[in-house]
Amino acid sequence: MEEPWDFEFLSRIVDGFVSFLSEFVDDWLANDMRVSIFKILFSWLVVSLIAIHFAWRVYGNTVNDMYYRQGTSGQNGGTPDTAPHRSGW
Repeated sequence: MEEPWDFEFLSRIVDGFVSFLSEFVDDWLANDMRVSIFKILFSWLVVSLIAIHFAWRVYGNTVNDMYYRQGTSGQNGGTPDTAPHRSGW
């Protein structure tokens, strides 16, 4: 039979997470150069991801249609199932 969950283990995980968050908030509120650089880089990352998301929503179908091969033969569209025969051997 399975042993019941050890609540002391879960309590340690929750306490560790709460202490990490409190330390993070203290650092976030400090006017330190390290925190300022982190804020700038984090903001740049978020803005970049949002821009990529919106660009994909606008141009995603166009890009997908450009690189999707149309055809009936083979799994990849118009590519043949077998390699062409080389007559030199």
